[in-house]
Amino acid sequence: MADPNLYPACMIRIRGKPAAVDARRAHILQPGTEIPGAPILYWMSRDQRAPDNWALLYAQQTALRLNAPLVTAFCAADSFLGATRRHYGFMLRGLEETRSLLTGLQIPFLTLRGHPPEEIMKLADTIRAGMVVCDFDPLRIKRKWQTALCRQARFPVVEIDAHNIVPTRQVSRKREYGAYTLRPKLNRLLPEFLTEFPRLRPHPYTLRKCPHSLSPLQLLDSLPLDRSVDEVTSCTAGSKAAGRQLDAFLKSHIDQYAGENNNPNSGCRSNLSPYLHFGQISAQRVALEVNRLSGSGPDAGAFLEQLITRRELADNFCLWTDNYDSFDCAPAWARQTLLQHARDSRPYLYSTDEFEHARTHDPLWNAAQKEMVLSGRMHGYLRMYWAKKILEWSPDPATAFQTALFLNDRYELDGRDPNGYTGVAWSICGVHDRPWTERPVFGQVRYMNDAGCRRKFDTAAYIRRWSAGPESLD
Repeated sequence: MADPNLYPACMIRIRGKPAAVDARRAHILQPGTEIPGAPILYWMSRDQRAPDNWALLYAQQTALRLNAPLVTAFCAADSFLGATRRHYGFMLRGLEETRSLLTGLQIPFLTLRGHPPEEIMKLADTIRAGMVVCDFDPLRIKRKWQTALCRQARFPVVEIDAHNIVPTRQVSRKREYGAYTLRPKLNRLLPEFLTEFPRLRPHPYTLRKCPHSLSPLQLLDSLPLDRSVDEVTSCTAGSKAAGRQLDAFLKSHIDQYAGENNNPNSGCRSNLSPYLHFGQISAQRVALEVNRLSGSGPDAGAFLEQLITRRELADNFCLWTDNYDSFDCAPAWARQTLLQHARDSRPYLYSTDEFEHARTHDPLWNAAQKEMVLSGRMHGYLRMYWAKKILEWSPDPATAFQTALFLNDRYELDGRDPNGYTGVAWSICGVHDRPWTERPVFGQVRYMNDAGCRRKFDTAAYIRRWSAGPESLD
């Protein structure tokens, strides 16, 4: 159970008055001179929403100060780190709602297709933009895109952290050892950053001639996507659906969270991870609503530990670790112990195809894999067990790491996310963990087995639920 006093400052003292965008959220990627009247272009990427979006609010505040039009654009790459129709469908359906909301506020929303820095640069030249505002994202590919844009830009480029409550670059300038080192730094800054949002206003300055673009749903039909992974019907995309999911969680489940969040059968989970991943809801809005409705008890504290500390720890890890997506990210102690045991006899060995199609000897692991394939989600506790068993049943830890990432990113709606990279790294490489009792294959990396799961929840009931699906996932 999380300590209910983890967040005493923010739970007691939250600024209720809407504030302007804190300048500490801004990171100058490309300096330059502001030009009065020149359009401000917001390159939306990670935070795909109209409400509660500090990057969009910063872009509008800048445009209003300069008496300038405001334009928002999203660029869909034809292929993005193995994303499938499942991921593009959820993303673009959410962006369709965002487009509608922004259009109602006289803020043009353009959907582009191609290599993002090239397409954003073309648009900036077309509208003669005076500044580009972009989202903070710790992933390597996104930072490369920003660097490519800055090489061509003749105007200021500003990155705004709208994804985290406390901006990642403000919390720490290094890779943290674990939650225990990051948490005090977050707690010191939370009262300053956990504020209410100002409202996005109808924009008074319009572009004389706005370029035409396809709508997000038209783009969905035209992209050359991997369509072998179906969209899920149990999770509706968009900020409005995210708000409804948050309301349902706060009304029905948060008061049981501390005691039941490790029980996959309890239904006591927020189901907000896809919305947080695609930026369809702000983590800050979630925290504000938790505080407003649930106070500072142990259940709210346990949930905020996941929402704030664990999420922001994942962004810290990916920002300050270039090889976050490979076994090379392992801390020295874990790397040494895993390599010492790399030649240990494995009780079972499975190929990626056997893992993907849930053909292991373990009914619990197979059920967890089926939940992910069929629903696009897997309970957090089982995600740890699932990844650790991939380590145990793979020929070496590097192969296990890549297998777990491949499956996670192919089927989870929240794949290709810092939380996913960090979760696999924790499970397989001991990142943010400590040495445990030494044993075969795992060395001193923390071990999990099905007996431990049985002590936590009714594994037979979980297996029955997901084994009722297709026996073969071909």
